[in-house]
Amino acid sequence: MTQPTRRQEARTGRGGRPALLTRERIVTAAVDVLDAEGLDALTMRRVGAQLGVAAMSLYRHVPNRDALLAAVVDHLFAEAVAEPLREDGWADALIRFAAAYRGTLLAHPHAVPLLATHPVDVETGTALLAGLLERFAASGIEPQDALLAVQSVGVYVLGHALAQVGTPPGTDEPPPPADTDTDTDTGDAAAAFYDHWFDTGLRAMVTGFEHRLTGISQGASRPTPTTRTARDAS
Repeated sequence: MTQPTRRQEARTGRGGRPALLTRERIVTAAVDVLDAEGLDALTMRRVGAQLGVAAMSLYRHVPNRDALLAAVVDHLFAEAVAEPLREDGWADALIRFAAAYRGTLLAHPHAVPLLATHPVDVETGTALLAGLLERFAASGIEPQDALLAVQSVGVYVLGHALAQVGTPPGTDEPPPPADTDTDTDTGDAAAAFYDHWFDTGLRAMVTGFEHRLTGISQGASRPTPTTRTARDAS
């Protein structure tokens, strides 16, 4: 007798009854569609088909496609920060956050343009980053300075991932996977290059924030934002 597949099991409950449709199941199915088929394919109709239900059934849980995309963004960001923080300083915690965020983005390359153009919900993001922000507070760093550091690193991670997956907003698909030994070697070399580039840039950024924020926490004045033009720099 043929055993049911995981997808079939997800669509049905015990006794072959339709599985309960929830917001969580909808978002999980949306991520599956995104990973397999890309951002353009991520529609209410396609997610409904993935779940074996009519698209109209989704609207009780997700009002429209924009809300679905926002839910996917929050879901993936939560995935990136799911690992518990270790007991160490904010700089090391910030580096690990960046590495985990990058890992999630590279695991979901079709999602990179989405996260680059759809910010994480502010309240959701702040709640998910509470443990990281507490590391800054423990070192006497003001909340606005901590948020500036975390947001800056987050933007760096997104930009770097976007460069690596090669799928800027408005394009359809990421590059096809390597399928020959030569292409595999080239792919491995490229991955090593991007890893080194990412790590070097990240550590330079965090070191800069360490210098700046340590000075501020010890009583130095906060630099005044200025706007420089090309003429000023010459």
